[in-house]
Amino acid sequence: MFFKSVPTIAILASGLIASATQTFSNTGTLSGWTGQTIEHKGSIREVTDVVYKGNTALEMTQVYDPNWSGRFHSEKSKTAVYKLGGQGYYGFAFRLQDDWQFSPAQSYNLGQFIADFTDTGCDDWMPASMVWILGNQLYTRVKYGSICSQRTRTFEKVATVTAGEWHRVTIQANWQTHNGSYTLWFDGNKVVDVHNIPTMINDARPFDYHVGIYANGWHDDHTMKGSQGTRQVHFDQISVGTTFADADPSQW
Repeated sequence: MFFKSVPTIAILASGLIASATQTFSNTGTLSGWTGQTIEHKGSIREVTDVVYKGNTALEMTQVYDPNWSGRFHSEKSKTAVYKLGGQGYYGFAFRLQDDWQFSPAQSYNLGQFIADFTDTGCDDWMPASMVWILGNQLYTRVKYGSICSQRTRTFEKVATVTAGEWHRVTIQANWQTHNGSYTLWFDGNKVVDVHNIPTMINDARPFDYHVGIYANGWHDDHTMKGSQGTRQVHFDQISVGTTFADADPSQW
């Protein structure tokens, strides 16, 4: 399914994206990040046997525990990649384990943009745009409004994900409370392309970029659906930049 609306005049003419600049890149290594979240029995390893490009990739694992009431993150993060009024390209390559059990009733998040809103009294760490799978389908979203009155627009079933194969996700976003844009490419194919929409809540604090497995369905549903209690995803070629080539994992 392809989402598209009538585009506005390209803001490239403003000169804000005059030349390519890769502001963050990671070739599947433990170093070079500004943070990480590993909860309960989760783990993150740098490996050499399953890679998309180069010599290393990150192996992100989470393990279900019915006695654990917390969340299930195994993520690496880069702080302050954008804020209100900004724009950019964001990309990563990922590979589900060979025997990944697709559950149409439970979601697993792969990437998200998140910021700390604990001081507002309306939320704590709030994810805005996210990329996740539900069954074998890829989903994404944008969030807008205010922190105390959040609204979400979700783009459902935009691409089919195959276990045991490397896939590429590249996002371009113009982060605005009005007249923003959001585009997502999956394996080089444009599957979401919307313009003249709100893409950002009305707050100027910077958002962080998190990549990894977050078994949010286990937490939100208070149970594991299916029978696969260990979930593993590999990630490689994670980046942020000002052009598509900066963020498309196949081009750098």
